Amino acid sequence: MSELSPCPVCQSPYTYQLDSLLVCPECGHEWSSVEEATADEGFVVKDSNSNILRDGDTVVTIKNLPVKGTSQTVKAGTKVKNIRLVDSDHNIDCKIEGFGAMALKSEFVKKA
Repeated sequence: MSELSPCPVCQSPYTYQLDSLLVCPECGHEWSSVEEATADEGFVVKDSNSNILRDGDTVVTIKNLPVKGTSQTVKAGTKVKNIRLVDSDHNIDCKIEGFGAMALKSEFVKKA
């Protein structure tokens, strides 16, 4: 039997699961176990299909992406290995073969 986490409001250890929710019998607070898992992770980056990305993942570009300062583009379907997540507008740092170090937006990639 898995151990349920205590209530985030009153810290009561007597929580129980009701369908997809966790419930505290002492204060009546209800919360989702999915929200709890996401809150524990803090900074979360999702790809275009809402898959959660992690450092070191491999992703594939889903559209042609122009490279600023050149006339070249990163073609759709380009595989990018060993990504690093950062908390900024372009939230993926990576190295793309033939282009070098780049920053990508997670909305233009999918997990491979």
